Amino acid sequence: MLYSLFRPLLFAADPELAHDIALRSLDAATNFGIARLALPRVDEAPVEAMGIRFPNRVGLAAGLDKNAQHLAGLAALGFGFLEAGTVTPRAQPGNPRPRMFRLPPAHALINRLGFNNDGVERFVANVERSGFRGVLGINLGKNFDTPNERAADDYVFGLRAVHAHASYVTINVSSPNTQGLRDLQAETALAALLARITGERDALAQRYGRRVPLAVKIAPDLADDAVRTIARQLVRHRIDAVIATNTTLARTGVEGLAHADEAGGLSGAPLATRATALIKVLAHALDGALPIIGVGGILDGDGARAKIDAGATLVQLYTGLIYRGPELVAECVRATR
Repeated sequence: MLYSLFRPLLFAADPELAHDIALRSLDAATNFGIARLALPRVDEAPVEAMGIRFPNRVGLAAGLDKNAQHLAGLAALGFGFLEAGTVTPRAQPGNPRPRMFRLPPAHALINRLGFNNDGVERFVANVERSGFRGVLGINLGKNFDTPNERAADDYVFGLRAVHAHASYVTINVSSPNTQGLRDLQAETALAALLARITGERDALAQRYGRRVPLAVKIAPDLADDAVRTIARQLVRHRIDAVIATNTTLARTGVEGLAHADEAGGLSGAPLATRATALIKVLAHALDGALPIIGVGGILDGDGARAKIDAGATLVQLYTGLIYRGPELVAECVRATR
């Protein structure tokens, strides 16, 4: 209710500025104890996946808190888990502004942010300072100027840096906003990358006595045969989960709207059908070998339930949170109990 009053003010501002204002306001409300009184209550509905006990099935997708600066405030919304990032080894500014666009009639966003972040060293310092003790996924990417043949070096560097702080780590090979990144989803490239990263995961587990699960985040624009090929690679390399999906390059459902022709990844309601269909293909191919985290176009409890019914164990929110506000979290938790 409160968010519906606040949203017109946010939507009057540049999307990136509004993003910053909203998160800083949430932080302040949490620090002063206001969030606990004002936000909807979310009851626990625990589920286990990747060997982790999640308080509920509903998580925050990567991209909203790229530098892990707002974990306490976001946790107050009632999420069962948070995924922060994408973070790269070195800080980078991302693509030139403007690079984020709202499409309100379609309940959608287009972004071409390009892994803008402060680098993994500062990211880890933010996690340590936050005192967050919930389930934390950390989403890793490669720097824009790292060639694909050396991408594994960046992911291994990131994995080593965040190992002590992550409940699980996501390997992001599916953002459309870093040139050539999606090429890492091709069979040969993905096999080589996963072999290197899982080898490092196992070495870190042996060294520190703590095995951190690995997830891989994939694109919605893959053909079904490519999805099946990826599924085989995930099982072969003992990946612990798959996140389906990232944003799409398609523009189905937004034709003719202002900003629809902007470059970047489309998220929100127009992505829902394709993301859910891909989850069904993936679930059939995996046959229960590893859990699926469903994301893409969830704007209400029915949307979250559809992802679970398609084969997901957990779901994540991003664009729906921008359009619906905090009440969406509680609604989705109720729908996925």
